Amino acid sequence: MGRRSRKGSGVFDINGWELVIIAVIAMLLIGPERLPGYVAKLRAWIRDLRSLAEGAKDQLREQMGPEFDDVDWKAYDPRQYDPRRIVREALFEDQEAGVARAAGSSGMPPAPAVYDPARPTPYDDDAT
Repeated sequence: MGRRSRKGSGVFDINGWELVIIAVIAMLLIGPERLPGYVAKLRAWIRDLRSLAEGAKDQLREQMGPEFDDVDWKAYDPRQYDPRRIVREALFEDQEAGVARAAGSSGMPPAPAVYDPARPTPYDDDAT
């Protein structure tokens, strides 16, 4: 099964046709007599949400002062980050750091410990 490439419209990954189908089903479920009331409520909710977002933006602009316009907001856009790349880099960083610590100052990895039956096995009361 191949993965289908989709360009969704946000958080729920809904494309245009799926949104139209959901809207038609919602209209059928709500009915023609209640539809204008629900549309008005949706419009008011969207207006309130926009007002809230603008208020938060204005408050942030007031608190930051002229530095607000200097901020590169595109650098904080989460869509630019590839989680697979971030995880891969983090894994390779850990491996490289571990090799560097194990290598010490000589640059060579330490020799593996050899089992000696005459030497007693270390025992830790706290670990058992």
